[in-house]
Amino acid sequence: MDGVRLDKWLWAARFYKTRSLASDEVGKGRVRVNDQSAKPAREIRVGDRLSLQQGSSTRVVIVRGLSEVRGPAPVAQQLYEETPESLRAREEAARQRRYLADPAQAIEQGRPTKRDRRKLADWQRWSVSLDDPPKR
Repeated sequence: MDGVRLDKWLWAARFYKTRSLASDEVGKGRVRVNDQSAKPAREIRVGDRLSLQQGSSTRVVIVRGLSEVRGPAPVAQQLYEETPESLRAREEAARQRRYLADPAQAIEQGRPTKRDRRKLADWQRWSVSLDDPPKR
């Protein structure tokens, strides 16, 4: 086997759940081969360097094997080798995510209860502003 389509290889290496998802991500420019933009049908070979943007992190892997079929995860992990810089960057990003504040903690009060809504409606019914025109 000389080369494999990029979208097939990404699917076989289990970076994406379906081949169409892999193809869409390549089409959006989130996958680069040897620091160049690529199309889903591009043939990749052993030794190529792939840069994959998944969410907020970027993975840089080197192709070590070729496959057109999706197999078990241990076999898929033998198809590539992630660079040490990429591993360090992903670990650092995971560490930072762990220590960032949880957005749910910023909410002081949740949705108003039925009693709260009634109090608010009652307050608005009886409140008067100086800016309101007099009612006749």
